Amino acid sequence: MIYKICSTEAWAACQKSGHLPWAEVDRRDGFVHLSARNQVEQTAAKHFAGQTGLMILEVDPDALPTDALRWEVSRGGDRFPHLYADLPLSAVSSARPAPLDADGIPQLWGATQTPAADLDAS
Repeated sequence: MIYKICSTEAWAACQKSGHLPWAEVDRRDGFVHLSARNQVEQTAAKHFAGQTGLMILEVDPDALPTDALRWEVSRGGDRFPHLYADLPLSAVSSARPAPLDADGIPQLWGATQTPAADLDAS
């Protein structure tokens, strides 16, 4: 599995439209930024510290558009998953809130996991 951190508003829009809206950084760079399991906590601390109203989406890479996912060198020489297509709702296997800890860092694994199909977009 790979992961996407997004706002609760973006997640609600995804549930309504069938795909996740691209974040500003995604539009700027021309791909949807994702993280592997061993990268996502550092991504949260580096890029999302102090931001409230976040969700973490667990994404099945096998459910993404064919040939749209590329593992490319990024931060610290690590290869990160970059999606050169819309992230479809059908590829999201679960979504959960990422509340901030006392230091303002999103907590990705402390919240209860909710299957994407069970979440209400209303």
